[in-house]
Parts: sequence; structure tokens; C-alpha cells
Amino acid sequence: MIKTNEQFAAVNKAAVDSLLTLANTSLATTERLAALNLNTARALIADSAAAVNALLAVKDPQAFVALQTSLSKPVVEKTVAYSRSVYEILNESSNGVNLVVEGQTAEMKKNFAAALEQTLKNAPAGTESIVAAVKSAIAQAETAYETMSQSAKQAKATIEANVTAANAATTKLMKVA
Repeated sequence: MIKTNEQFAAVNKAAVDSLLTLANTSLATTERLAALNLNTARALIADSAAAVNALLAVKDPQAFVALQTSLSKPVVEKTVAYSRSVYEILNESSNGVNLVVEGQTAEMKKNFAAALEQTLKNAPAGTESIVAAVKSAIAQAETAYETMSQSAKQAKATIEANVTAANAATTKLMKVA
């Protein structure tokens, strides 16, 4: 429970710090994605110009087929590399946001538990069963939150494993082709 102006100021400062961290994380992610997209666009323009020049130099159908085959493999490899880069940027951003949210959640739980405990200490006589029910509900809510948090982490790990496997399979397929 907040009892003094200093405590109130500290809580507000922590909230502002968290918001600044989230804003900076979002801006850094946007900046990294913009740089990646700009570099990808530059490379795409250069590759397209080279491909057009190579197509203009083709004299027979066999050379055309060979050129088409040689041009398709790097495109797939670059697409996989681009998607991997986007995934890594978004994953790092997500991890940063999760740290802030987990810290805020832990602080809120602590403050709520302290306020609730203080309130329950002053409960009138004869309300012991209500106090026990409230404490039990809080414990169940914390257990549910922890279960959901663990499930989310497991889902994220599964998604990461699937993305890694898909990228590896695509890269392996391109090496065979």
C-alpha cells in the first residue's frame, strides 16, 4: 500500500522508466527492421539489374534454362536469410518486452499482496473463512498465471524450433538442387 509521497513518486518513476524502456525497444526494433528492409531493397535492385543484363545476353534456349536455374537458387537463399533476420529482430524485441512485463507483473503482485495482507489483518472477527477464501483465490490465480506463463514459454520454444527446422530444411533442399 502506498503511504507516502515518496512511495507514490517511486511507483510513478518506475512506471515511466518501464514505458521509456518499451518505447526505446519499439523504436530500436523499427529502426533495425527499416535498415534490413532498405538493405534488402538495395540488394534486390542490384540483383534485378544483373539478372536483366544476363537475360539480355542469352542467345539460345539452353542458356536461358541454365540462367533461370542459376538465378532461382540465390533468390530462395536470400529469402530464407531475410526471414531469419526478421524473426531474430522480432524475437529479440519480444524478449526485451517480456522482461519489462515480467518485472512489472512481479512488482504489482508484490504490492497487491502487501496491500491485501494489510487489509486482511484488519478484517473483523468472524471473517476468518472469508479471509481464507480470498487467500485461496489469490493462490489459485497465481498458479494459473504461472501455468499460462510456462505454456507461453513452451509454445515460443516450439515455434522457434519449428522455424529453425524449416530454415534448415529449405537450406538443405537448396543445396541438393
